[in-house]
Amino acid sequence: MVHDSSYTIPSVVPNHIGGVDQLSKAGETFAKMDPSNGHQICSVTRSKQADIDLAVNLARRVQPEWGATTPVQRGEILRKMAILMQERRVALAELVARETGKSHKDAIGETDAAIEMGFFVAGEGRRFYGTTTTSAAMNKAALIIRQPLGVAGLIIAANTPIANVAWKAFPALLCGNTAIMKASEDTPLSAWAFGLIAKEAGIPSGVYNTVHGFGEEAGAPLVEHHDVDVVSFTGSCEVGRWIAATAGKRLAKTCLELGGKNPLIVCDDADIKNAVTWAIGSAFSNAGQRCAAGSRIIVFDAVYEEFRSALVDATNKLKVGNADTDDYGPVINAQQMENMLASVTHAVKSGAVLLTGGSRCAGASQQGGYYVEPTILENIGPNDDISKSELFGPITCLYRVRDFSEAVNLANDSPFGLTAAIHTQNLHRAMSFIGHIQAGVAVVNGGTYGSEPHMPFGGLKQSGNGWREAGSAALDVYSDLKTIYINHNPAKV
Repeated sequence: MVHDSSYTIPSVVPNHIGGVDQLSKAGETFAKMDPSNGHQICSVTRSKQADIDLAVNLARRVQPEWGATTPVQRGEILRKMAILMQERRVALAELVARETGKSHKDAIGETDAAIEMGFFVAGEGRRFYGTTTTSAAMNKAALIIRQPLGVAGLIIAANTPIANVAWKAFPALLCGNTAIMKASEDTPLSAWAFGLIAKEAGIPSGVYNTVHGFGEEAGAPLVEHHDVDVVSFTGSCEVGRWIAATAGKRLAKTCLELGGKNPLIVCDDADIKNAVTWAIGSAFSNAGQRCAAGSRIIVFDAVYEEFRSALVDATNKLKVGNADTDDYGPVINAQQMENMLASVTHAVKSGAVLLTGGSRCAGASQQGGYYVEPTILENIGPNDDISKSELFGPITCLYRVRDFSEAVNLANDSPFGLTAAIHTQNLHRAMSFIGHIQAGVAVVNGGTYGSEPHMPFGGLKQSGNGWREAGSAALDVYSDLKTIYINHNPAKV
């Protein structure tokens, strides 16, 4: 139980619509399980069409008034939210740890990232820049300003729940939109607490709303609603395609961040120790539940044996559990655990070699939890299922290549293009990698993960549809441009 009594976990996590906590119209709930032991934590409101209609209608009604406030005023309220989050970072992190099964240490790091996002976006209220330019005509001024879109539908994943909420909610609100946050059904608690903080900080009733439920029952009606002007979604390619097609029928804007199968290249001149450290973090931190996880490790033949041995040794020393002394915790639910283990089994039957892991953890402290051993496979073909599919777990594959050209070609031979990393001491090789890799984020001598709140994040190909969240680029997602011409007559001065 969290220390701050204001965040005592309720028996039923409610929706927060129009400034009021409420259960669904149908009164239905579902169970939220603890990934660390398989026990039920609480029940959660199971929203459906009627609940989404209520939230969207209220958000539509109050949006003009919220949009009429200045970006500076909106930023001041968001700053109050960030300050409240900072004051209660321990209580928020305990909620994150409880609902995800990750350690308190990792939950604190995630919560701090969410707070930093809040402070950054709040500051953008005073940097809500447009453009003043020249006109070809005399006595004519040309300007560009930002304007709100309207109602934003925000749908997030469970891997870093409080950070995911912050990435979407803060910029959506700063830009003058009202918002409905559809929390992941696996992580309702942090979204619930964020909504309480928004209300306390002074977000007007109906401007920011939280709804809970399953994707088909709550997420789909939000996407389909004709009064939702922009949908921002983080999740699977399959759902992302459906959202693009569905929202596209009414020409609604969509921002889709759809995951990756991210390569980490280890060259023959790499610092092997450093490369192993970053490969371990990329593949296994947060139980591999990162869209930026390093799930394809591409190694030059000249150092393959040395790197593989060092990587397997380091992997076998990892501790799996939810204590601060552990390296990573459970995956988010039983179904995902079963799916990823089935993918490993299928790969081995198809000819892959299992170097370590591949099973559910069976330690005494792990009983009932959704813990997966850190898993490394080799002898994988570039077109094998496991090379093309995002597993979202602590599983990575090794690939052997002859040289730089083959490494980059293999890295780019993917339906995804989110992040990529290379380890080399050669500046020319590093710069060539940056220019040729097909990814939204490129890293030299680091991991495939770790993007910062003030930097744009997103990818190419099936990793997204071109928009970027975080950083000032998020303002482009949640606002539109208005071109203004002002004519004047000097003779009437």
